[in-house]
Amino acid sequence: MRYVSTRGAARALPFDDVLLAGLARDGGLYVPSAWPRLTSAMLADLAGRPYHEITTRVLRPFVGRTIRGDDLAALVEDAYRGFHHTAVAPLKQLGPGDFLLELFHGPTLAFKDYALQVVGRMFDHVLKARGSRVTIVGATSGDTGSAAIEACRDREAVDIFILHPKGRTSEVQRRQMTTVLSANVHNIAIEGTFDDCQDLLKAMFADEAFRDRHKLSAVNSINWARIAVQVAYYVAAAVALGAPKRRVAFTVPTGNFGNIYSAHAARKMGLPVERLVVASNRNDILWRTINTGAMALAGVEPSLSPSMDIQVSSNFERLLFELWSRNGKATAALMQGFRASREAALPAAKLKALRAAFAAGRTSDDETLATIARVRDATGELIDPHTAVAVNVAMSQARPRDVPMVTLACAHPAKFPDAVEKATGIRPGLPPALADLYQRKERVSVLPNDLRAVQAFVASRARQA
Repeated sequence: MRYVSTRGAARALPFDDVLLAGLARDGGLYVPSAWPRLTSAMLADLAGRPYHEITTRVLRPFVGRTIRGDDLAALVEDAYRGFHHTAVAPLKQLGPGDFLLELFHGPTLAFKDYALQVVGRMFDHVLKARGSRVTIVGATSGDTGSAAIEACRDREAVDIFILHPKGRTSEVQRRQMTTVLSANVHNIAIEGTFDDCQDLLKAMFADEAFRDRHKLSAVNSINWARIAVQVAYYVAAAVALGAPKRRVAFTVPTGNFGNIYSAHAARKMGLPVERLVVASNRNDILWRTINTGAMALAGVEPSLSPSMDIQVSSNFERLLFELWSRNGKATAALMQGFRASREAALPAAKLKALRAAFAAGRTSDDETLATIARVRDATGELIDPHTAVAVNVAMSQARPRDVPMVTLACAHPAKFPDAVEKATGIRPGLPPALADLYQRKERVSVLPNDLRAVQAFVASRARQA
């Protein structure tokens, strides 16, 4: 398996090089040169297997020969050993044909754990084999940061720097990052938005001298390894509900398009997916693009679902690369024009193909609160605001009666207690492992939205290889 850049100018790489590179040298994102296949026989064989076995089977063709089969199986099994539910990613029924896929049973209570606990161990494995080290830089709207820090803390071959938008995460999200005092962990609060953090991250990668000097690598969903590992929970949910004989639909709350792109990858591999639904909050560039064909940047507005407060959806470039028939030059021109003018229009044929692949809906803050309350009253379940955004959208989607709709529950309600309490009058408590979170000491550095300031901070604290 080789990986190519969406912008066509970077050389193709094997999986281990893509893992360490994160972003391609030409500014593009890596994708497989060809999609591996999940045959009907393979899917049928996965039914009833432990989650770690399903993940290993899904990852093998992506990893190729860069990690031996036994080593891959061992690190995946170890990654999920500490999760808080024996099923790892359990399905919970909300009503006839409607299910929640619970992805908050990892150490930081968010779906990012499912990929990053594996990716952290992959970094260790590859770096040990090479006798090398890396400086990981990441941008987070809330959950990626804590999951990445948990996966990389105290690892000798890794320094990790996480940028988050100051004052734009929940208190639980912030504290999950800033209370990790490991020597190799550095939290940076940027005076700006998540999109500003993401732009700083990409600018650091674009500075090749800085990138090479500090051996930069990424844990955001720009890193293909994250996308690949996430494919597994779509496969696990589908086979549990009857795939390959039964088609399944998924609704995914998304801002950066990474999680739902993993669902798209599963579909490209042969998973029988009836429909993929993008669920947006008030920061609705994906909803607007899918429904109008107009990609236009707007200001980021704070919402009750802060992990989705994004206007530049990085992973959408991977889909555009496919829509433009894997033409890297055309994709690069489109993305460069979009960033320069802050808008781009999809041609009619491309928009038709996009709409054939994805539906989209959006949910206001008022609707988010009403949905949290409605689900609590109807089922007794507490859901977080991001999940509520998706549940509200899922309920509006028409589909065949024999096709179950799986909505992704991407965060534990205790990560957003203020919104849940406002909606239901119930303040969800943190699990025992995090019960003292509000008493823990915090460590964070506040920096301006300035590339030189961030680079100077990283350079002064990153250990040299």
